[in-house]
Amino acid sequence: MTIGVIYGGTRVKGNTETLTERVIQDLPVEKIYLKDYEIKPINDQRHVQGGFEEVNDDYNIILNRVLSHDILLFATPIYWYSMSGTMKLFIDRWSQTLKDANYPDFKDVMSSKKAYVIAVGGDSPLLKGLPLIEQFQYIFDFIGISFEGYVLGQGNKPNAILQDEQALVIAEQIHRSLKQQVN
Repeated sequence: MTIGVIYGGTRVKGNTETLTERVIQDLPVEKIYLKDYEIKPINDQRHVQGGFEEVNDDYNIILNRVLSHDILLFATPIYWYSMSGTMKLFIDRWSQTLKDANYPDFKDVMSSKKAYVIAVGGDSPLLKGLPLIEQFQYIFDFIGISFEGYVLGQGNKPNAILQDEQALVIAEQIHRSLKQQVN
């Protein structure tokens, strides 16, 4: 089993990345930093004759990398009770991929995957991060991905996540689970 980590944060070595590194320590993973790519917003053409037009950006490059993995870790800071805009742009484009003749089995391929969510917020994330978790649950349910677990951490200033002992314990639990799946 292979693991792909999809980073939705824009801060280098931010709290979300730091917590994610705890989850994936010593595991073979492919890291995908969405901030390093151009992902254009979806132009909803589901009901237009001819469907979606081809978009000239990096989305398909990212998608192909994601599709090659069995386990996906969605790592995002909590922004306004939800995922980062970067992560949202990526997931919004799945609507286009569902209608893309180049990806006829997109939903079937995605439904064979397992997913985890790693999210960090600065203000009561165990409560205010729940809408984010619920949002991912609906996304995974729709696309057929098995939602295996999540960790919500608290941290605003750099490295503050290292003070959240509960999040670190859950990160270690997810790490052990992943290690068993990969070995």
